[in-house]
Amino acid sequence: MSGRVDGAFDPVGFLDSAVRIASHEDVTEMRDVLVETLAEHGADPLVDGAGNTLATTGSGSPHVVLNTHVDTVSPHVPYDRADGVIHGRGACDAKGPLAAMLAAFFAYGGDGGRLTLAITPDEEVYSTGAAALDLSVLPGVESATADYYVVGEPTGLDVCTAAKGRFEGTVRLSGRNAHAAEPASGVNAVAAAEDALAAVRTFDAARDPHPDLGPATLTPTVIAGGEATNQVPADCAITVDRRSVPPETAAGFAAALERAVDDATPAPVGVDFAPTERPTPFLEAFATDDDEPVVRYLSAAAERVTDGAAGAIRPFTAATEASYFAPAPTVVFGPGVLADDAGPVAHADREYVRIAEVERAATALTDALGGLLG
Repeated sequence: MSGRVDGAFDPVGFLDSAVRIASHEDVTEMRDVLVETLAEHGADPLVDGAGNTLATTGSGSPHVVLNTHVDTVSPHVPYDRADGVIHGRGACDAKGPLAAMLAAFFAYGGDGGRLTLAITPDEEVYSTGAAALDLSVLPGVESATADYYVVGEPTGLDVCTAAKGRFEGTVRLSGRNAHAAEPASGVNAVAAAEDALAAVRTFDAARDPHPDLGPATLTPTVIAGGEATNQVPADCAITVDRRSVPPETAAGFAAALERAVDDATPAPVGVDFAPTERPTPFLEAFATDDDEPVVRYLSAAAERVTDGAAGAIRPFTAATEASYFAPAPTVVFGPGVLADDAGPVAHADREYVRIAEVERAATALTDALGGLLG
């Protein structure tokens, strides 16, 4: 499966076949097809030690990276095609964006700078590929990073220049066990949760919202504590979900939350906050200036191909691997939507993408790269 029509790359043909390949548990087959497609169309692909599929063309600067992922979420959704719409897992998240990016990559003549395709294997879980991405493994590339990044996700052909980050961790409250008949002789960690939750609720009260992303959110999601119904509990744990906005970092958030909870709870109660362990850094918030060339060229191109129906510059509503590429100017762009008026689309059993939108995404990316690399 190469997506060829009369020798040229056909993004819809590629997508039509790619959606039928299950890649929710193992991306090997989908990655093999991608490598084969790149080779058939004259690229010289390589797969690095983290499982990223890389190909590059052109030379010099600027260096632009087109990035998206081949993994999908469980379970696999059967393929269907009707009335100009392709249904199935990965249709919009993110094999539709991948098909459009391949078309733009193959269309580039290579005479205005370097264009690299970097396709990751593990975006939906830990982003191990993106976290380890090092462009200097490519021949002729000295720097590990690029000048601009376009990250393929379903944005309805709008150009997304910012997204919230996502952190997770657990506040642990420690006290001292005692008989429930003599509660004053112990230190009740579960009772201290009342003050801890109040600190969580008011954590952002004095913080200004981000001009594009709005306010950060902090949500308690799991609470556990106590061992016996007749005992003052010595331990309580509260897990929280953080959706951050720039300039907050994961480390800064952890220190600030621990301090806020400690200040709010009684002195005898011990307070510790620990981020959830994971093999890669959390996805931080990012924001790219609207005046960056990658934003201007891609927005104008998307407006042209949709007669003004898309191309708006706006935030993306989900965390993405764009986090790992900032502070280099980075945008999120692609065909499809996360949700529509009928409900969720990506990560849902009704995932779909409109064929015309995939074609327009390919054209917009090709035109934008013509300006950016021209």
